Amino acid sequence: MGALIFYTAIYFIGYYAAHLLNHVTGRIVIQNRRLAGLVLVLTVSLFHGYKITTTPPPHDHGDGAGYALGLYVLLPVTIIIIAVLYLMWQEKQDEDAP
Repeated sequence: MGALIFYTAIYFIGYYAAHLLNHVTGRIVIQNRRLAGLVLVLTVSLFHGYKITTTPPPHDHGDGAGYALGLYVLLPVTIIIIAVLYLMWQEKQDEDAP
C-alpha cells in the first residue's frame, strides 16, 4: 500500500511539473501531462527496481528480490498505468461524444 501511495505521489509531481512548465513558459511545451507523469513514474520505478536488485535483502526476510520487485515496483506501477490509460480513454470518449 505504501508503494502505491509513493508512486501516486510521483505521478502527481510529474503531472503538475508539466503543468507548471506550461504555465511558466506561457505556451504548451508538454501537451499530454498524464504521459509526463507516467514517464516520471517509469523512470523512478527503474531506479527503484535497480536498487532492489543490487542490494542484498535483509537477513530476517526469506523472500528474494523478485518478490520485492513484484510487490513494491511492478504491482503499483501496473495499477497506475491502468488508471492513466483508463482516464485517457475516458477523455477520448468524452471528446468524441456529440
